[in-house]
Amino acid sequence: MKAQTASRIGVIGHGAVGSRVAADLAAGRVNGAVLAGIVVRGVLVDAPAPQLDLAQALEQCDLIVECAGQEALLAHGKAILCAGVDLLITSMGALADSRFLQSLEAAGPGRLFLTSGAIGGLDLLASGARSDGYDSVVVTTKKLPSSLLQPWMVQAQIDELTAATEPVEIFSGSARDAARLFPKSLNVAAAVAMAIGDWEVVSVRLIGDPTAELTEHVIEANGPSGEYCFVIRNKPSPENPRTSGVVPFSVLRSLESIVGVRGGLI
Repeated sequence: MKAQTASRIGVIGHGAVGSRVAADLAAGRVNGAVLAGIVVRGVLVDAPAPQLDLAQALEQCDLIVECAGQEALLAHGKAILCAGVDLLITSMGALADSRFLQSLEAAGPGRLFLTSGAIGGLDLLASGARSDGYDSVVVTTKKLPSSLLQPWMVQAQIDELTAATEPVEIFSGSARDAARLFPKSLNVAAAVAMAIGDWEVVSVRLIGDPTAELTEHVIEANGPSGEYCFVIRNKPSPENPRTSGVVPFSVLRSLESIVGVRGGLI
């Protein structure tokens, strides 16, 4: 049997998600993959792999993992795919921009991959959507108020959040608006919209709860194929409470599925 060459992986970003993804790749914990380098704006110290600029990464990598936020994906996503490099993204909220999503889907020959991030159940939701679609899908997310503060908020909103002693509804509206207004907090809503292939049917409620020790996502979907309800309660990342601690491990599992060295549930 011919030996399979390990896929060379680059990581954009070295925060709460990117640093763990890079560390596990460097330690050989993803079968069939090796860490080629890390792309960041600043200077990395004690990094587990060489620091690369984007041009170097496109030359040296078979696949790049985006762990740096919507801004980085918007800036570099299309160029990565057009260079023939595969791209696995974590900042799915950027796909709320339909023109940007269309540009990624049209780009190539690199392939675009999405990760499930902080939630499960997307396979069943996608199956129901393929069958008959949905009449309604509601994503209700509950987080600590301090993790939901945004630069666009007026002082009254900031004061209400910081002084909250009981749950406060911060947002109720479409998945597109949720992803745009809370780019680091509602990738879950974007993941659901992408799984079912319909941004318009997904609505979002965002609640700031000062007692929320866990980040909670409740996904409720109703349609001809059935009624589904998923409740996910994740521990926030110690490094970044805006994201769930399980996200880097979701990325690592996605990587292992993509490189295809180990069989199993996908």
